[in-house]
Amino acid sequence: MSFPDVRMRRLRRNESLRALVRETALEPGDLIYPLFICPGEGVRNPVSSMPGVFNLSIDEAVREAEEAASLGIGGLLLFGLPESKDEEATGAWSDDGIVQQALQALKQSSASKKLVLMADACLCEYTSHGHCGVIKQTGEEWDVENDPSLALLAKTAVSQARAGADVVAPSDMMDGRVAAIRKGLDGAGFSNTPILSYASKFASAFYGPFREAADSAPQFGDRRSYQMDGANAREAMREIELDLAEGADMILMKPAMPYLDIVRAARDRFDVPMGAYQVSGEYSMLHAAFQRGWLDQNRTMLESLLGIRRAGADFIVTYFAKDAAKLL
Repeated sequence: MSFPDVRMRRLRRNESLRALVRETALEPGDLIYPLFICPGEGVRNPVSSMPGVFNLSIDEAVREAEEAASLGIGGLLLFGLPESKDEEATGAWSDDGIVQQALQALKQSSASKKLVLMADACLCEYTSHGHCGVIKQTGEEWDVENDPSLALLAKTAVSQARAGADVVAPSDMMDGRVAAIRKGLDGAGFSNTPILSYASKFASAFYGPFREAADSAPQFGDRRSYQMDGANAREAMREIELDLAEGADMILMKPAMPYLDIVRAARDRFDVPMGAYQVSGEYSMLHAAFQRGWLDQNRTMLESLLGIRRAGADFIVTYFAKDAAKLL
């Protein structure tokens, strides 16, 4: 059958019909809200390249968490800005690190009963050189050493679990990090703590504003020797397979919008909980258009998130989480 017997517009005539046959749903519980935690009290420093995003002291982060919980948002993803940095990323795995302190405070708040508290288990925010692992330097030559970095990542994850993290989320892209973290968690008595692996993290230009927010820009070189080449879709599937084999419970695609084909391919291939990270560059790019009146903010924001869900993501890490939840 075809036109005029078949008229596809029949089911688009009004919002009630459109809602009835809508294939993809977007709800506040699908959203994860990233927070950047910094030292101090009463601190709410705006990130200039990310409108509406702030570096927050722990007391302000608790207020944000309470608002997020009231909006029905699914969880928080915590990043830390330590008071000092060193080559061993001590602030990442210290039991009195900034994220560990924030987790302890959040666990004592009413928000913790409604939110999943996720901790980004990486080293770049805590190293003096800004890379995601241990650096070996010989003259002008340098490299991020894979295997020595695993011990620090495992220590970081264990420390975060001890502080109250419901989920640890390694984002470094070192080979073997999931297995090392799983072994560390199990050995420390945290066998029930899930690992959300940034299994497919590409070396992307869209991370630029995040590096201001997290004060994590590399002091030399770049991260292309450990984050993925944006041209490689099949390699992304191999990365995911390996992380799942090592014990990852969930996987995360990053970035989202420029890599929706990766999200779709992973959804079709892997029957595990999967998220996508709508990264800082995606957020800032849209806000630049909003500020110039080129795009309608509410419609564009929700459409961008719906597209990520339609591609196959079960949940979305996004800086739009609060604004979107208010509309939903």
